[in-house]
Amino acid sequence: MPQNPLLGFFLALTAAISWGALPIALKKVATIVSVETIVFYRFLVAASVLLVVLGWKKKLPKLSQFNPQVITWFVLGVIGLAGNFFLYNSSLKYVEPLISQVFSPVSSFGMMLVGIFLFKEKLGIHQKIGLILLILGLGLFFNDRFALFLHLNIYSIGVLMSFGAAVIWVLYGLAQKILIRFFTTQQILLLMYVGCVGVFMPMSVPQQVAELTPFAWGCFIFCCLNTPIAYGAYAEALNQWEVSKVSVVVTVGPLFTLLFSHVIYWIDPIDFAHPEFNTLSYIGAFVSVFGAMLAAIGHKLFRKSA
Repeated sequence: MPQNPLLGFFLALTAAISWGALPIALKKVATIVSVETIVFYRFLVAASVLLVVLGWKKKLPKLSQFNPQVITWFVLGVIGLAGNFFLYNSSLKYVEPLISQVFSPVSSFGMMLVGIFLFKEKLGIHQKIGLILLILGLGLFFNDRFALFLHLNIYSIGVLMSFGAAVIWVLYGLAQKILIRFFTTQQILLLMYVGCVGVFMPMSVPQQVAELTPFAWGCFIFCCLNTPIAYGAYAEALNQWEVSKVSVVVTVGPLFTLLFSHVIYWIDPIDFAHPEFNTLSYIGAFVSVFGAMLAAIGHKLFRKSA
């Protein structure tokens, strides 16, 4: 299929913007509705949208495609994705949106390590430098908060949840890498969404949604639509543009969170808190993102200079 780089760029940018704005809206909803209920509805909406799309295209997964290996990886993928959503959403009860987002590059590096140990892939010099920059960036980001990690408190719990969300996502990423041999990307997403709906349905409390204020309702609707829009845009971007370039654009998600946090506070200081970070923290966020970018596209830069 011929690619359209311009369309691919805008689709990747849509995914980055959607993921960047997500934690800001989620934090408002999480104060009223339980995490399990939020995640249940997010997966339910995403599964419903994808079910309609694949049904219309007549590309729904077939039972004949399932075997013991597929079922095993499907279960592991659901555990990874459900765990990621639960921990990520839960962390927003304790920390600022930017903190939950700044750990997102950890997932990419986790997948690189999995590739090394399980698939015998080699770690390039650009990836090693990128990893060092990520660690350095996170150190700068938390420069004035190290004392908070000395004791188990609400803040440290939130940070650990954010980190855990990024780490457990690797299990989903690995499952997707295996399942792509049997299904298309959209089919895998549908299966994962449906599986996660089953996980969170028994724990959800739909009555809580009725307690949302009109403003919180808007945030809740945005959160539910965010999943199919962001993942859909990302999946289609990969079809229209090079994977490395899409990865670079999507990596800037934390910077959009940083930007939106300031803009939304300027627009509505009553409903949104002012981001409390010093200059080194902002530099650290940029360094972390740059490290992830280098890991994604650095092989081309080093090849040219070689």
